[in-house]
Amino acid sequence: ASDVLLKTVSFMRNLPSFQLLPREDQLLLLGSCWVPLFLLGLVQEMVTFEVMETPAPSMLKKILLDGRSRWQEPEQTQPTLAAVQRLQGTLNTFWSLDLSPKEFAYLKGAVLFNPDVPGLRTSLYIHSLQREAQRALQEVLQPRQPEGRGRFARILLITSTLKSIPPTLVTELFFRPLIGNADILELITEML
Repeated sequence: ASDVLLKTVSFMRNLPSFQLLPREDQLLLLGSCWVPLFLLGLVQEMVTFEVMETPAPSMLKKILLDGRSRWQEPEQTQPTLAAVQRLQGTLNTFWSLDLSPKEFAYLKGAVLFNPDVPGLRTSLYIHSLQREAQRALQEVLQPRQPEGRGRFARILLITSTLKSIPPTLVTELFFRPLIGNADILELITEML
């Protein structure tokens, strides 16, 4: 997961059109799209993961061993099994698409350049970059399959489901053991 995150940030950092954007727009785009881009990276790298439910310690055990109660220190919310299964289902759906490296690159561009992020200063330019990435994706799909338009629509539809995966789920599943209580977005911003 750490390697995929590094590759995701590297993808953004190495895009000249992204680097030309004002720093404020870069940060807004990063904040809104790091999760979908990271998930696309998991799909591209074929990263699989298993989760196990671990029993939570009893309140009495926490008080006796830690000397604190739940009301004094909020604990991290653990991902639910349903949320993890939904995430795995989304990844499985993407794997069934069998995207090529070029398709991934253009799809990542279409996800990154989202003109609908509130507060963007150059939303019209970002919109043109998104259209360009989508057009390039569509052109790559046409020779591959005669029904390229249907595949294009399906890819965009499935990609839209990535936005429903909360950043907290991704952070808790993949990064909390590494970063502790640090803010993942701050770390990613520094990497950028």
